[in-house]
Amino acid sequence: MARNSLRGGSETLARDFPVAVTSAVCDLGSDASRQAMLEALLAGDGGLDILVNITGGPPAGPISALDAASLSPHFEAMMLSVIDTTNRLLPRLRERGWGHIITSTSSGVVQPIPDLGISNALRASLVSWSKTLASEVAGDGVPANVVVPGRIKTRRVDELDQKSAERQGRPVEDIVRESLASIPAGRYGTPEEFANVIAFLASDCASYVTGSVFRIDGGLIRCP
Repeated sequence: MARNSLRGGSETLARDFPVAVTSAVCDLGSDASRQAMLEALLAGDGGLDILVNITGGPPAGPISALDAASLSPHFEAMMLSVIDTTNRLLPRLRERGWGHIITSTSSGVVQPIPDLGISNALRASLVSWSKTLASEVAGDGVPANVVVPGRIKTRRVDELDQKSAERQGRPVEDIVRESLASIPAGRYGTPEEFANVIAFLASDCASYVTGSVFRIDGGLIRCP
């Protein structure tokens, strides 16, 4: 994705739940855009219950080919934006004494994914950040956890499969077939399966779960 966005599904939520819903869209790579979003979210008197941090994926490529100037905008969009957004919204969670912070990373934080150097490095940093945050806010009734998706059937995964096929000069069907063979479940996960784990972590059922990392990968990662 060339642009990292945070989108609120206000229409769906308003239809399914009898609650007031506020949504905002921003470019996480633009500080001005993100600050405008935060101001919109903090303008009301309503509380905040759940914060889910999800950023778009950076371009593929080896980490050894990057210089600081090339890495800096991705560091800003994928890491600093998440930390600052969370810190700005954290007082709302703490004052209620209840809430959940869930940060999505990638299977690359456990087992680096070839040719996704930027993603591997920056998302791994978010895991350490989240674990550190969890120890600081657990006593306030605010669990903080990380989800680690594997191959979830999204546009991003389709794009990565296509780029891999182009790079290797092979049919994309061969790339997908080999990818599926590496997953014990034998298929890509669905966005709904990914969302179900987040829904659990955002519920009272997970009130005593914090500082943890949850893999959603169909068994792709074998190491503990």
